[in-house]
Amino acid sequence: MKNNPKSPKSQGLLARAVKRLFDILLALFLSLLTLPVALVAMLLICIFDSGTPFYTQRRVGIGGREFTLLKLRTMRKNADRVEDFLTAEELALYRHEYKLSEDPRLIGYRREGDGKRCLGALLRRTSIDEIPQLWWNVLICGNMSLVGPRPVLREELDAHYSKEEQEAVLSVKPGVTGYWQAYARNRACYENGERQKMELYYVENRSFWLDIRILFRTVVAVIAKTGAK
Repeated sequence: MKNNPKSPKSQGLLARAVKRLFDILLALFLSLLTLPVALVAMLLICIFDSGTPFYTQRRVGIGGREFTLLKLRTMRKNADRVEDFLTAEELALYRHEYKLSEDPRLIGYRREGDGKRCLGALLRRTSIDEIPQLWWNVLICGNMSLVGPRPVLREELDAHYSKEEQEAVLSVKPGVTGYWQAYARNRACYENGERQKMELYYVENRSFWLDIRILFRTVVAVIAKTGAK
């Protein structure tokens, strides 16, 4: 489903500087606050599935430039070789929505139903796996903001957004959280076009106060596990 995005709202130098300062201060505070949780999660990942606790992936950011996204690893080693883990039906669904409710690649997955309760699922449902983005992508690299459209894979962008929609979404920094994640999470998907609509809504209506609303709503969504699989 294709939308007809309005011209993206331009932001002045002062507005961009204020947002960057806000990102730095709040990301620093949140990094210190969540560090103990992240350290425990890293230890559990190493115990359940030996190897690095981190996962990196190339995503598309502002201006169409690719960057390295850092997360805590929720999948088993070599999970990027999806054909080795998924059935043909699961593979078709994954290639359309880029997620599965029952993903056998998750760390700790052993039987049906573990997709909601294993270690990898828990890290995702609580968004603990996103914590390293605060340190690396927001504070150090500055290629992400706290709030913005979710950074996606190049093929994901090409498959689900028109050229005009891509230009709109890529006109701002991607975010650790955003309008789509805060208000819908997995309830809005590519197939019904709701995810695209929500990402474009943010781009067209972004403001400091909308960012504040999204941040508060994100906390509520994570605590209540709203829309989480």
